[in-house]
Amino acid sequence: MKKGMFVLVALAVSSAVIFANGASQSREGSGTGSAVVRWSFWGGEARIKNTQLAIDQFTQNTGIIVAAEPAPGTGDHFNKFKTQFAGGNAADIIQLGGDFSNLQVGDNVGSVLLSLDPFVASGVIDLSKVDSSAVTEGTVNGVLYALPLAANMPALLYNKSLLQRVGAPLPQVSMTWDEFRSWLTDVKGKLPTGMYPLADNSANSDQSVFFGYWCGQNGTVMWDGKQTHLTVGDVQKYFELWADYRRAGLIPPAEAAADYSEANESSSSLISGKTAACVIWSNQLLNYQNAIEDELDLIEFPNAAITNTLWGQMSQMMAISKNSKNAEAAAKFINYRVNDISVWNIMGADPGTPVNAAGRSAVATTPAARKIAAYLDVAGAHARPRDPNMPGDTEWNSSFFLIAQNVAYGKLSSAQAGQQVMDLIARLTR
Repeated sequence: MKKGMFVLVALAVSSAVIFANGASQSREGSGTGSAVVRWSFWGGEARIKNTQLAIDQFTQNTGIIVAAEPAPGTGDHFNKFKTQFAGGNAADIIQLGGDFSNLQVGDNVGSVLLSLDPFVASGVIDLSKVDSSAVTEGTVNGVLYALPLAANMPALLYNKSLLQRVGAPLPQVSMTWDEFRSWLTDVKGKLPTGMYPLADNSANSDQSVFFGYWCGQNGTVMWDGKQTHLTVGDVQKYFELWADYRRAGLIPPAEAAADYSEANESSSSLISGKTAACVIWSNQLLNYQNAIEDELDLIEFPNAAITNTLWGQMSQMMAISKNSKNAEAAAKFINYRVNDISVWNIMGADPGTPVNAAGRSAVATTPAARKIAAYLDVAGAHARPRDPNMPGDTEWNSSFFLIAQNVAYGKLSSAQAGQQVMDLIARLTR
């Protein structure tokens, strides 16, 4: 999202929150349905819009007002949560990623989140139709703290219509590294000046997905929960891979890449017409496709079919702050968001493949949703259990991003960057 557009959206949401609080005051004393529940989440413009539609429907049905507090990315979201929680003002509902690592409390999840088990026992939250794997992912030390909305996988997104217009070859769904580089080179030869085959996803400010994958498929797991299997030389090879792409004009130069955070469709160089492919999570296809007239599609990361090192990850886990004063109303909204088919009709496959069968049927009605399902059929066969996130995940991602930027701008050599990454890992895991 361009900065100006996000400001407009933020102002609109702020106005909605003010209105919501005003409505709560006017209905004070009218019953429990008049509770105001604050929900902190992140997402692009399309997710914010559709989320508000789902909220409006919930309020109409229950009288419970949900005040949305969107953030542009996960780093902003979790930094905001930590600050607000410390000040006793955290939102009632906290959106997590695929696990609890961003909370930075280890297994002591109960220090910041409320157990959902009492709401399951009372029937406020219905788990009867939720996949058992989703319940397992939201459970720590036998206590249910969160419910995921969906599951998804890392993917490469490409602009199919663009490639067809310029006469460039379409990619294979599964390619080796050599085949991938050859394809990028062929695409480069067909693109007009100022366009590049691939976005610079060596690191994003809020995630290091491609690096994590590269480590795993290279046999050097970034973090296994106890130790790293990387060396300085391993990390150096990763930055040399992207430096090679940069020299060959397969990704934009640092100055051009810096204009796009690549966090979502609103900040994507592909959507802006500057690149032909980029790294996304499979669920993001829906919003990317809605943001452009060209047809988009998904392929695997290079070497996935050989190494089987992709992974599935739960998406958008919803939890309740330990300090919530409207916990039951928050639990009702979580149950609605996970189980109510009308919500999935609004949101589609945005968060990923739903964690219940009825939701999966509801979202498999559009070409984009069917492409996600088809991709998961292929990529799911080339996956293994997900490695743990790096301790201090938010700091890891932001620091890794700064190192990658310094390499791109020529301020660090690949070898120096390798050493800095290893020093960072040592500091975060000691």
